[in-house]
Amino acid sequence: MFTSEHRDAVRRQLLGLAEHDPRVTGAALTGSAAAGREDRWSDIDLFFGVADQVALDSVLDDWSGHLYGELGALHHFDVKVPAAVYRAFLLPSCLEVDLGFTPAGRFGPAGPHFRAVFGAVAQPLPATPADPGQLIGLAWHHVLHARSCIERRRPWQAEHWISGIRDQTLALACLRFGQPTAYAKGADAVPAAVTGGLEDALVRSLAPEELRRALRVAATRLLRELSATDPVQAQRLDGPIRELADLPAGQPDRTA
Repeated sequence: MFTSEHRDAVRRQLLGLAEHDPRVTGAALTGSAAAGREDRWSDIDLFFGVADQVALDSVLDDWSGHLYGELGALHHFDVKVPAAVYRAFLLPSCLEVDLGFTPAGRFGPAGPHFRAVFGAVAQPLPATPADPGQLIGLAWHHVLHARSCIERRRPWQAEHWISGIRDQTLALACLRFGQPTAYAKGADAVPAAVTGGLEDALVRSLAPEELRRALRVAATRLLRELSATDPVQAQRLDGPIRELADLPAGQPDRTA
């Protein structure tokens, strides 16, 4: 398992590589290190600007060669967003290294945690908040598919969708309380009175009755959050969600 000293050494090596790569016009710390909240389990998050006339893929390929050849990376995957690409590497020490690359003209904060090391920083683009309508849509979708999978005797798929209901309910709560919605990053900052009831929506076994019980709880907590987030949509969706989850009418706070 990696140590903080090993993590710091790897980060210094990568920043040194950036300073000596003429294609890299800027470098920044992102994530917990940029926010001053790094702990024992923090990974490395670095963001780089690349000269506008240089293809991002060529830089990414060269840097990947370094991660595999010099640091012994075991695997990687990509996350692509407009005008940027992020590549996450796993090192043998269990250290994750996340590298982001964007054209020089877009090198700037893409989120709340950004600390430039060198290079000109572009003006940040306006943040795009999570769309509550999208979260609500995914939530009712997951209720519907959880019920159909239970009826089709597909217990693992049913468990997947029930977990998804909890995820979207948490995301809606995070949005309501001004917390990050992605990857449950803000979930632990939401009041326990909101999140506590969702514990009972955890699926304890794949038995049909247990799946039905967990679905009822998840749907109940979803309806409660909908009432707080968007009462109009809550009223529209109340009937179908209750029908799908076998919930009685007119009892929004029933949790099991």
